[in-house]
Amino acid sequence: MQKLSERIGRGDLMAANCPSREVLKHMTSRWGVVVLIALEGGTHRFAELRRRIGGVSERMLAQTLRHLEEDGMVLRTAHDVVPPHVDYCLTPLGAEAASKVRQLADWIEVSMPRIAAQWEKRAS
Repeated sequence: MQKLSERIGRGDLMAANCPSREVLKHMTSRWGVVVLIALEGGTHRFAELRRRIGGVSERMLAQTLRHLEEDGMVLRTAHDVVPPHVDYCLTPLGAEAASKVRQLADWIEVSMPRIAAQWEKRAS
């Protein structure tokens, strides 16, 4: 029987060398999900994003934005002014991705009581 990935001409996520894995890593990383969700609200400057996303370091935010930009999820617009002004927003592809990861994030938040109960069971 032919795999779905073969029938629709896409990669095979289960294969070690599948390029989809790299995109998946960028989008579903700890900060990738949060950045995508933060940018759903519109365009933000770097400092605004950093303030909005509690706990992210400048280095990790820059790296995450760079990966998401390379993957076509985020558009970086540098304005030719002093001091430098750079905006970040979702591309149409990024908006689609953000809606998908938001579903996962929403499910996690709603399910936290059940998840926390499992943590408590293991701790006791």
